[in-house]
Amino acid sequence: MTKADLADLIHEKLSCQKKEAVELLDLTLEILKEAIATEGHVKITGFGNFVVKQKADRNGRNPQTGETITISSRKVLTFKPSVILKNRINEG
Repeated sequence: MTKADLADLIHEKLSCQKKEAVELLDLTLEILKEAIATEGHVKITGFGNFVVKQKADRNGRNPQTGETITISSRKVLTFKPSVILKNRINEG
């Protein structure tokens, strides 16, 4: 499903203009991105949790040369679905 598909569904469900549906979706996504970037987490009840985690430095290997390298620390975004979402997915 694409962003355009989501906007179409919003347009159908809310019976609003397509332009308004796209603006609503864009605004919602911007708010989510900003909250994740500033707060480090967003919890949406019935959907799941977005959490920013810090990964430490670790040793790795260049597969072409076999040389050992250090992979620098970084932040990663993780998503853990809620039990409600997991159950809905598994219902089929």
